[in-house]
Amino acid sequence: MIALVEERRTQVGVAPLCDALGLSRATFYRRRGGRLAASPVPRERRAPRQALTPADREAVLALLHEDRFVDLAPAQVWAQLLDAGQVPPCSIRTMYRVLAAHAEVRERRNQLRHPLYRKPELLATGPNQVWSWDITKLLGPVKWSYYYLYVLLDIFSRYVVGWLLARQESAALAKVLIAESCERQHISPDQLIIHADRGPAMTSQPVALLLATLGVVPSHSRPHVSNDNPFSEAQFKTLKYRPDFPDRFGAYEDAETFCQRFFPWYNTEHRHGALGLMTPHDIHYELASAKWQRRAELLRAAYAEHPERFPHGVPFPPPLPTAAWINKPTTQSTILAPEGVGS
Repeated sequence: MIALVEERRTQVGVAPLCDALGLSRATFYRRRGGRLAASPVPRERRAPRQALTPADREAVLALLHEDRFVDLAPAQVWAQLLDAGQVPPCSIRTMYRVLAAHAEVRERRNQLRHPLYRKPELLATGPNQVWSWDITKLLGPVKWSYYYLYVLLDIFSRYVVGWLLARQESAALAKVLIAESCERQHISPDQLIIHADRGPAMTSQPVALLLATLGVVPSHSRPHVSNDNPFSEAQFKTLKYRPDFPDRFGAYEDAETFCQRFFPWYNTEHRHGALGLMTPHDIHYELASAKWQRRAELLRAAYAEHPERFPHGVPFPPPLPTAAWINKPTTQSTILAPEGVGS
């Protein structure tokens, strides 16, 4: 039947034949594989009578390229021509069509374009693989007076490997702190990544040269993204939410005395929730496994003596950390790390 319609359609037409044969036109087109072309050779679309000639289009493009119009949008050009007593050669939309034909439909002004900053993705599976550092301000005795606290933190153990209190923010002081901390922790070349934000001291040339000399890989947060440096931010919150942290320090010596009390407490006494309630010192110096076993034995003994108090079975201490991430990737991606780190 389809062949019959194909044979007769040029004489009668598809619709009358389908009606006579009781065949749906949709069925015919579906079985045939698409609507019939009107003719084997597609007809060229005639240009509208009001269309610009090729010479006119070149004249419009030359007008838009004039020095007075080269940085303006077509709407601005169209309006300025009218204000100058000139009739625009075409409509605003046609100006856009002419520009599009030459791949010029974009921001024509010289715009400041920011580079695309890569999100840092750092992994630490043990101490002294990734450090994070930052500087925070401590309020001084009067308005607009500050003391600057530099803190270097191991992101796996949360151990403060170095700190410095100063009256100013200085790249030279940061350089001294990093050098002394690396020496104290016996950091070897290609062992460590140091992550920081993009403050002047962090991105300074003296610090960059020092890291290159020590064989330390630098890493930086994206601009205006505080989440890229979460470990330092969390440590500063712990510092400033201590019960004895004052609104203002009366003198530099007061701030220094507070820090001398705080950091030993933070490293050796503060049980950190992300560390299985171990101290940073326990994790950093690999004392946590033995302490975890002692805790587990005590809990097993308590269960053996009073099992009715533990409806969910033998209790265990919180697990110890196995990894620490800055921006853990949700998909497979390359992790910034020097060779040998975490192996």
